[in-house]
Amino acid sequence: MVRASSVRSTVFRVSTPGPRNDWTDAIPSPLLVLKVDGQRIHRVIGRESENVTRTQAEEFISKGRAEANEGRLDLPKGRKTHLTFAEAAAKYLKNLRSIGGKDFVKNEQHLRGHLVPYLGGMPLNRISTFTIEKFRNHCTEAGLSIATTNRTLATFRRMGNRLHEWGVTPAPFAKVKLESEHNQRDFVLSHDQERQLLDAALQDSNPFVHLFVRVGLATGLRHSEILAARFEHLDSVRRRLRVRVKGGRLRNQPLTKGITAALVEERRMANDPYGWVFPSRRAKSGHIETMSSSFSRCVRRAGFDPRFVIPHTMRHTAITRLAETGADIKTLQEFSGHESISMALRYAHPQGRAVDSALDRMEQQGTPDEHARAKIGVKT
Repeated sequence: MVRASSVRSTVFRVSTPGPRNDWTDAIPSPLLVLKVDGQRIHRVIGRESENVTRTQAEEFISKGRAEANEGRLDLPKGRKTHLTFAEAAAKYLKNLRSIGGKDFVKNEQHLRGHLVPYLGGMPLNRISTFTIEKFRNHCTEAGLSIATTNRTLATFRRMGNRLHEWGVTPAPFAKVKLESEHNQRDFVLSHDQERQLLDAALQDSNPFVHLFVRVGLATGLRHSEILAARFEHLDSVRRRLRVRVKGGRLRNQPLTKGITAALVEERRMANDPYGWVFPSRRAKSGHIETMSSSFSRCVRRAGFDPRFVIPHTMRHTAITRLAETGADIKTLQEFSGHESISMALRYAHPQGRAVDSALDRMEQQGTPDEHARAKIGVKT
């Protein structure tokens, strides 16, 4: 048997710029171990019984050393180094745009907003299922909903499959299992839970998160719509706040007396009474662009699960509260800002107790046939 230890003089460490490549001998065995970018790659030399000579072993090592030095060992044909995730994402988006792929915008948002910032510098061969689980946990910590995380991971999976189909990568990406969503849009906070969330927001280190929660629960505005509000667009007499909503259009959001008074007080104390309600010197936009992390902290402090209580939960809660008052669908549509009545209905699912109350009233009324039988004493 020709052992790696018998040719120890050929063992070396590459110190040239670029990916680190180590050609080392392991325990006495017919194997040599090449370490490329931290990944061990085994190569069988052979046995003396198979007529493998020392000269052949040294030639094998010489060839392996050259391939390792050039970064070509165990890589797809034609490539010298492994693609990083950021490089692969750029190729994917370029190809997807060129063929008019559907959902290009969503794919780009998921990649540039979440996947590339986390995975960008990693070589594709180093991204494992464990890496993806760590990414999933990172999304939860950042306050992303299960639905958003699932859509992002679906983009990751789709990208891996398409790059493999196009011959860019030798295999699809690591397997991804999407988490059950349990329909987060159906989750509505009770009055007690609202108070708990507000109390938790008061204790948070972010001085703006309490106002963010108050506005969300009172208006049903979306996360980004709340943060882009300006004091100059507040009409405290008519109780309206002019906001730019989903789709880019402007509309006047109806306000309760309570939240109107709160915004007027905030405007009085603000450095710029005509500027952003949630200002930020760091953001290019001039206002805070996300409240996900702070909101997630408040959710945990209140004792809730951040996978189910997300900023959108406040919107669904506010619209459902209005629906429970018996407001007609046109009123719900104006409050929620939905362009279609069907969308307003989708968000305005009444809670169980409202359904039970309606059924009780229906039962008390009875049917005409039941009333007639009761009058003539007919037993049923």
